[in-house]
Amino acid sequence: QHIYIRAMAVMNQPTKSVVDLLQEAILDLEARLNLQPGEAIPEQLLVASSSSAAITTTAKDSNDTGKKANNNNNNNQNNKNKNNNQKKQKQQQQQKQQPQKAANNNDQPDICKLEFKVGVITKVWVHPTADKLYCEEIDVGEEAGPRQIASGLRPHFTLEQMLGQRLLVASNLKAKNLVGFKSHGMVLCAARPKDNDDGGGGEVVEFVEPPEGAAIGEVITYEGLPTPEPFTPSGVDKKKIWPTAAQGMKTTDDCCAAWNGHVFMTRAGPCKTKTIAGFAMR
Repeated sequence: QHIYIRAMAVMNQPTKSVVDLLQEAILDLEARLNLQPGEAIPEQLLVASSSSAAITTTAKDSNDTGKKANNNNNNNQNNKNKNNNQKKQKQQQQQKQQPQKAANNNDQPDICKLEFKVGVITKVWVHPTADKLYCEEIDVGEEAGPRQIASGLRPHFTLEQMLGQRLLVASNLKAKNLVGFKSHGMVLCAARPKDNDDGGGGEVVEFVEPPEGAAIGEVITYEGLPTPEPFTPSGVDKKKIWPTAAQGMKTTDDCCAAWNGHVFMTRAGPCKTKTIAGFAMR
């Protein structure tokens, strides 16, 4: 009975309205801000409150932006590292696929360090400013086409004699400018002094000629010597191979081209001059 009476008393208490609750909240806020009842909130408090909210929002945005930037930087770095790794792998694969260039073989005779090819003059003209030079295009069987070579042969041959001439070309010499004309090799000739039958004075010059059956572009070998392993043009120049080897280049008694007695050979036979025997080649 006591419980019933107390419950009825609680149920009969008046319920607070929304207005009463709102009023209580306002009174509580005024007390917290030390305001008199009905006093307006000072402007500085409103500004401070607004700034605090803005700072909080800005800080959050900055954190989010920083995180995004870090993520982007990490992604970019990962992509860069991946690309670098792929590039290195590609370079390594290419290096494996490329044949390794053999080092110059110093343990062979000097003449084997030079390269002579069978060639033919396909075009010839007078050098515009040098009195003794011809400019030639010589086919030595290369995919790049005929080589341009300058030769000091004007005192010895006419243009008609030069054109179509079969000869030997020193083909691994470093290119040189001869009076403004870039020469990519040298033709091989033999020379002897003129005698009374030649009118005396000066010299007779003849080409070292391959035999008729020798193919254009064939590389010369030397009788009794190992297969030549020609140096690179820079190697020939650096080691001064030409002047050293030239000391032994001389025609034999039967007009064959030779180095220290080892005859210049093609698959079709030896290379020879027409008449010059026992004299130096150059």
